Amino acid sequence: MAAPGSVQNEPGKLEFALDVPFPSSREASIALQSLSPDREPRKGGISKSLTVSGSTLSVRWMADEARILRVSVGAFMDNLSLVLETMEMFGPPLPPS
Repeated sequence: MAAPGSVQNEPGKLEFALDVPFPSSREASIALQSLSPDREPRKGGISKSLTVSGSTLSVRWMADEARILRVSVGAFMDNLSLVLETMEMFGPPLPPS
């Protein structure tokens, strides 16, 4: 689900917003921790931010070019799919100790 209007629009920049709902805030936090270390391989031209609010993981991209944005979003979706499959395979997380 895209969240329109939640990212400040900069002139000449492309933006993409994605909100991913999870069953619980704990699972959203686990996904955030799993996906945050992946930085963009290119030093310039794109930025990505990940945040959690309640049980929703929000991701926002800003890019100079459509090609760079498409590659970054595609790679993120592949990684997100892996995180979701792993969570499903292991079941709900244990409460923090």
